[in-house]
Amino acid sequence: MSQAGRLTAADFDQRLLNLFDDYIHGRMTRERFLNRATPFIRKGQNSEQALAALQPDYLSSVRVPPDDPAIRSETVVYDSPRGHGPIRALVAWPAYGTRPRPGILVIHENRGLNPYIADVARRLAKAGFLAMAPDGLSPLGGYPGDDEKGREMQATLDPDKLSNDFLAALPFLRAHDRCNRRVAAVGFCYGGAICNAMAVHCPDLNAAVAFYGRQPRPEDVPGIRATLLLHYAELDEKVNAGWPAYEAALKKNGKAFAAHVYPGANHGFHNDSTPRYDAVAATMAWGRTLAFLGDQLA
Repeated sequence: MSQAGRLTAADFDQRLLNLFDDYIHGRMTRERFLNRATPFIRKGQNSEQALAALQPDYLSSVRVPPDDPAIRSETVVYDSPRGHGPIRALVAWPAYGTRPRPGILVIHENRGLNPYIADVARRLAKAGFLAMAPDGLSPLGGYPGDDEKGREMQATLDPDKLSNDFLAALPFLRAHDRCNRRVAAVGFCYGGAICNAMAVHCPDLNAAVAFYGRQPRPEDVPGIRATLLLHYAELDEKVNAGWPAYEAALKKNGKAFAAHVYPGANHGFHNDSTPRYDAVAATMAWGRTLAFLGDQLA
């Protein structure tokens, strides 16, 4: 256990973490996870307790609270291009100065705009950017306050419509009166895959940062115009399986990119509300992300 008293990945059998990864990505039911987890849990625990211990603790992981005096924020609404109705999004920006800022689209995981993703948007605002974090669950009423329910809800949405809802946020962000018209996207897990897709389908995207996101098809890579920063976790075997072909296609087509694989890190290593958080990898990746965004959007 960490010095702060919070559980870390080191407190769990890696096989249990792998099962949890399958569960939260819909490859395994809750019942199957509970049944298969038993051999890998700590002494004195049962499977339900192990699952609870792996869930996010949002209250103790807020870096930039909503009332931080260094930022301002609001909720905006934009139209879905595919009939999903109005999509709500958090927009945050620095409280100081009036000059337009580079816009960063923040794309959530497979569970809606949860407190972690909202906090990431506020972190970017505090770093000097105009951040916009849409809630893909808006057509269903928005993030329900519970990640498990959020995953269930997102799984019911048409994937093409959902991805287009995120793509539609880009022109909205660029047209925002606080934006200087240079825009990038940062996404995590599902959001990382959307960032890769945006790089293919949005020629006016300046830059994209994908944290452990699935890759586009190699044949789609020639369409990429944005500069890419790609973060991968060493132990994230399923996502990493697509990296060699993506890397080869990026190199073959002369695309501008940088990629980093973080030793010993699990999928979700940047999410500091869960035990899979890796402080070393997350700090390094976030520092690289801020430097990259600063350079690309200058």
